[in-house]
Formats: sequence, C-alpha cells, structure tokens
Amino acid sequence: MLDEFIRKGIREMVGGGGPPVAFLTPPGDRGLFGPESIAWRVHADFISMMIGGISSLILQALHPQALAGVWDHSSFREDLKGRLGRTAFFIAATTYGSKAMALQIIDKVNRIHTQINGFDEFGKPYSATDPHLLSWVHLTETRSFMRAFESHRLEKISSAAKDQYFSEMKILGEKMGAINLPASYSGTNKAIEQYIPELHYGERARMIIELLDNFPTSIAAKPFAKLITRAGFLNLPDWVYPIIGRSQPTYLERFTINKSIDLVALPVRQALKDGVAAHSLRRVYGTI
Repeated sequence: MLDEFIRKGIREMVGGGGPPVAFLTPPGDRGLFGPESIAWRVHADFISMMIGGISSLILQALHPQALAGVWDHSSFREDLKGRLGRTAFFIAATTYGSKAMALQIIDKVNRIHTQINGFDEFGKPYSATDPHLLSWVHLTETRSFMRAFESHRLEKISSAAKDQYFSEMKILGEKMGAINLPASYSGTNKAIEQYIPELHYGERARMIIELLDNFPTSIAAKPFAKLITRAGFLNLPDWVYPIIGRSQPTYLERFTINKSIDLVALPVRQALKDGVAAHSLRRVYGTI
C-alpha cells in the first residue's frame, strides 16, 4: 500500500505508468554507456534526480534565450508535469535504453530543436540549435544531477568517479549539439560560472520559478512535491540566491530538509527498486 501511494505521488509530479518493459529488449544491448558507467549509478537514484531536475530548471530559467525557447514553444506553464515527465523519459532512454532507443530519441529532440527559434524578451534572436544554449542546458543539468546525488544518496563517490560522470555525459551533450564541454566536475562548475553575465531574473524567470516553488499537484501529493522542490532550491550554487532575491539557506534549513529527504528516500527507493535501471540490467545480462 505504501509503495503504491509513493508511486502515485511521483506520477503526480512527473507522470509515468506501469513497468518499463521497453527497456528489456533487445537482449545483451548495453546502450550508450553500459551498467559499469557512473551515469547508470547516478541516474538510478530517482529522488536525487527529481531534486536535480528542479534545480536545473531554475538555472535554465535564468538565461533569457534558453527560457525564450521554452516560453514560446512549449506548454511548460500549463503542463509542468508533462515537461518534467518528458525530460525524465529522455534521461532514462539515453542512459538505460538500448542503443537504438537512445539514438532515436536524440534524433527526435534534435529535429524538434530545428523548429524552435524566435526572439527573447530583449528582442535578441535565439535558436534551440545554438551550441552555446545547448551547452548551458547540458551543464546545468549534469551539475544539478551530480550535486543532488552527492547530497542525498549518502554514499561516497570519488573525485575520479565524478569526473568520469561528466566525461560520459559529454558524449551525450555533443550528440545533442553542444560543443567544447568540460569532462570534469570542476570544469563544469567553471563553465557554468562563465554564463553568469548573461543571466537575467526578469518577469518571465520569476513566473517560472514561482511555478516551481508552488508545484501544481493534488492535495495528497503536495507535501511530497513541496519537499522535493524545496530541496531543489537548496541544490543551487550559492551565487544564484542573490540573483533570484533569496537569502542563502542556513545550516539549520539545509539540515532539516536533508534529514526529511533521507526519511522519504528510503520508501521511495524501495517502491522504485524494480524500475528502469533494474529492467535494463536484465536486458544486458539476460536475468529475470
């Protein structure tokens, strides 16, 4: 009963249905990265991925041209769950799917990007195929996922493993059209900071961040959604808080949220233990 309640709460945030049987075939297919990769290890922890997903969306909203593409060409404001669900499936398919599944969804997204262009709120032209913008999206996502994993998975991950993760994800980012991506954790943080002069917290970004801060969901799922989104805000780099007009979180606030996530994470991981990663392992190794 508890497992189903948790799964329902997760569906309230990102959608999703039954068992991911599409990840069981074809037998032996290792996909883009394989089970030994750090990407498989990091992306398997769904709760930290949800937290990282929230913080990456906040960061992406601060770049006027990256935000303009979402603002003009998606239903993000009306269907936040759908947007998060599509992002979650893209990560799952490119990390755990067969090579054909991964390449198919990469091609699909790249083709969609060719149709996304226009002008941002300052009248500056943008295109979703711009490598500079694609790099911003990639950098903020990978940084956010790794930082959330470090904070909430409660397992040691070496510096070498962290760098391996960014090296692996660089492969994916380049397939999406990004260029000159760093292959290390420190390099990723430095690359993100180079974008700071381009960021803007205007009315559009404020509306998106308010939407995330007040995640639209059912009453029953609201406490869970509120905790995840709050953790997402705490997952931001410290330099972001002055930009969005918020105080840097206190030690007590971080401690309280982190302990709450620790408690919630145990039943969430139990409820999702037979998820995408488990199905993909069966595909690779031929076990049931």
